[in-house]
Amino acid sequence: MPQPQRARRAAARPAGSRKPKRPAIRTTIDVQGARVHNLKNISVELPRDQLTVVTGLSGSGKSSLAFDTIYAEGQRRYMESLSTYAKRFIAQVEKPDVDFVYGLSPVVSIEQKTVARNPRSTVGTLTD
Repeated sequence: MPQPQRARRAAARPAGSRKPKRPAIRTTIDVQGARVHNLKNISVELPRDQLTVVTGLSGSGKSSLAFDTIYAEGQRRYMESLSTYAKRFIAQVEKPDVDFVYGLSPVVSIEQKTVARNPRSTVGTLTD
């Protein structure tokens, strides 16, 4: 008597074999070897999905790290996913001088100025 179809498939698979596990979701953004403007080959690990504040003295590289390295790399990766036609309408940023950046999702940058005159304005209303 023939075995049911399901039983034959299970018997053909070696014991103990499973489907490969999906890679773990990164919980950090890793920047290695950033050399943009006044950054001197620095490496940092920042938490993902949390509010992170970059502080320091004037000229210490806060904007170079946040905007010219992390934002620029996220924007560049986003642009790579667009069609050639769509890229014509969006200003492109230069590739930052960095060894690598891991764990980065598409990014949004907000200019460092006060434009909201409405007290109910939020970060979301500024990104339109």
